[in-house]
Amino acid sequence: MTIRVLICDEIAEEGIRLLDQKGFAVTKAWDLPKSDLAMIIGDFDALIVRSATKVTADLLAHAKKLKVIGRAGEGLDNIDLKKAAELGIDVVNTPHVGANSVAELTMGHLLALARGIVEGTLSLREGKWIKNDLMGVEINGKTLGIVGCGSIGKTVERLALAMGMKVVGVDMCVYGRFVTLEEMLPQADFITIHVPLTPHTRHMISTKEFEIMKDGVMIVDCSRGGVVDQEALYEALVSGKVEAAALDVFEEEPPKNSKLLRLKNVHATPHIGAQTVEAQLKSSVLVAERVIAVLKKSTTS
Repeated sequence: MTIRVLICDEIAEEGIRLLDQKGFAVTKAWDLPKSDLAMIIGDFDALIVRSATKVTADLLAHAKKLKVIGRAGEGLDNIDLKKAAELGIDVVNTPHVGANSVAELTMGHLLALARGIVEGTLSLREGKWIKNDLMGVEINGKTLGIVGCGSIGKTVERLALAMGMKVVGVDMCVYGRFVTLEEMLPQADFITIHVPLTPHTRHMISTKEFEIMKDGVMIVDCSRGGVVDQEALYEALVSGKVEAAALDVFEEEPPKNSKLLRLKNVHATPHIGAQTVEAQLKSSVLVAERVIAVLKKSTTS
């Protein structure tokens, strides 16, 4: 009997080729409206997604044959893990492969905040020359607070140290020192966040945390929408407590009528942390390998 694999979000062709080579019937469904997935998922043995597809309990209720969900990426907050476990569906992901890409984007955002790169570009396109308004700061010698020092946080730390920054980590870091969030926040000139979205981390940066930060702090969030309370961030940006923020993630994606995006001291990207050729290639191959391993085990057991 042919094993069928449904790919709901686009992955690199190298990963698809591995599935084809195993004789699996692969359906590329990333152009299909997400609302239609429930009508077809019952015919498939495996599901592969990135962050765009929400694998909810309602969707899984229609997955009568599903044996494995492969997440091409690290975060699993778009998958109902409890429901998958109840149904005996394995969930695999590809941790760490995007660490360099996310860390490099983080540092790019940090430098852009420090030097007004986005505002400078936009003003030039409008025919303005606002050189005197774009007084920046050097990051050399400044303190970077890193919230979450897994593979991404450690890579950010290494890059920041190479640029002369001091690092204070809220986690066990390779080079920095371990402190609590409350100890780090008053010290940091810049803060960057690299934790998954869980019930424990949801809104872990909110009004109370902003209040104890340094005046004029700059924040970069390339983690998951919801880790930072974006309503509280808006208030902190408007009041001047936070001088500027760079966001790659939002509580609602894509954001609709976001107040944050109307502020001049905010710049943003559309969740592109791991959106590089290198990261997507590695992630696609690894998720295919892990899905194949689960399917092989299920057919031989």
